[in-house]
Amino acid sequence: MQTSAKSSAHMAAAGDDAGRTAASSAMTAMMAQTRDLDLVIRHVLAGLGHGIHAGRERGAGVEFSEYRAYAPGDEWRRVDWKLLARADRYFVREAERDSHVAVWLCLDATASMAEPSREINGVDKLWFARTMLACVAAIAQRQGDAFGLLICSGGKVEFVPASRGPRQLQRVLAALSRAQAEGGLPPEDVLKSSLHFARAPSMIFAASDFLDWPSPLSAALLRLRNMRHDVRLLTLRTQAEVDASFKSGGGYRDPERADGLHRMSNADRESYKQQSRAHFDGVAASCRQHNIVHYEARIEQPLSGVLRSWLRLAGARAK
Repeated sequence: MQTSAKSSAHMAAAGDDAGRTAASSAMTAMMAQTRDLDLVIRHVLAGLGHGIHAGRERGAGVEFSEYRAYAPGDEWRRVDWKLLARADRYFVREAERDSHVAVWLCLDATASMAEPSREINGVDKLWFARTMLACVAAIAQRQGDAFGLLICSGGKVEFVPASRGPRQLQRVLAALSRAQAEGGLPPEDVLKSSLHFARAPSMIFAASDFLDWPSPLSAALLRLRNMRHDVRLLTLRTQAEVDASFKSGGGYRDPERADGLHRMSNADRESYKQQSRAHFDGVAASCRQHNIVHYEARIEQPLSGVLRSWLRLAGARAK
């Protein structure tokens, strides 16, 4: 009876996990269908409770700027309780800060980022990456930090200069929403010339599949780290890429190279998995060597969980 009870308990736990996974996948699929990136951010950040960095400017030099409506994830100590009593609505006090840290978002929007999930309809690497960076932008805005954006796509760099405030957040969200997965990375000299923002201390949040490493993008990120900036990378993969669960005999073409059609047989799977794991182990090792925060995730994972883990990993290094 005892063994049977334990087995039943394990089966129930497995059933609960499967139910939560299915519910999370359904929620992710639903969010992927909306064009309202701000709505997705509110859902992902609800109850997150994490900031980007520990340092906050207080006292002298911090002046009241404006009120805005409370959003999930805002700190309760920033709610104006007197205004709540008068207006019967929650408002948060915004402040102008002389922050010594700028936050820069770097989005890889090359053709390989169009790779879709085989498990969740409507979700691809680009959607997941833009959502993660949009959430970081929203957190930076709430902390009063200046933040800007670089998008690498079609061999070019789109640049949104750093600024503060709600209007800047809308500018960044609009640029992220417009991004299309196309072409390859910009040449190394083009990316190098785009690093003029790096004169001041910065935090760089970069999201990519990093299928090419070394690459012009990796060289730029390593250069930023060598310049003593805080670099934090998010590597995105699909579950099919991780376990090589591609359709047997199907034809696959590298969207960034014109080098023919590739087919995967059952015999090729183990070799693919070994080579893939060796590549991403190399990416992780390079990040450790240069003291770069690196987190690897699958786009089928819950958005809030990935964001929480990425920020927590960065926070642990900062302590």
